[in-house]
Amino acid sequence: QVQLAESGGGLVEAGGSLRLSCTASGRSFRLYGVAWFRQIPGEEEREFVASINYNGGTSQYSESVKGRFTISRDNGENTVYLLMNSLKVEDTAVYYCAARPWASDDSKDYGHWGQGTQVTVSS
Repeated sequence: QVQLAESGGGLVEAGGSLRLSCTASGRSFRLYGVAWFRQIPGEEEREFVASINYNGGTSQYSESVKGRFTISRDNGENTVYLLMNSLKVEDTAVYYCAARPWASDDSKDYGHWGQGTQVTVSS
């Protein structure tokens, strides 16, 4: 069983940066792919943001964040990071990390989720 906890969210001005962390319990975390999703309050769907495979060798990004966000992981620290640069107002959302054996861009594939962290970008 993997338990996830996000941190690092907050309020930032447009053009600024934040780094989110997803810290996991359990030694098996190093075998899991991890993805970040985001959800705007009131919307049902969680939007795929980025994913990384178990050893960090492969990553994937949505078109809306490609070139601005970077996903990485430190398996020794059981943590996956999302570095967000050049933030835009439209990046405002609750950001969630999720884990499964094989990384996917479909939220329905994931059974392990964190509680989310709010990111607010002001104009």
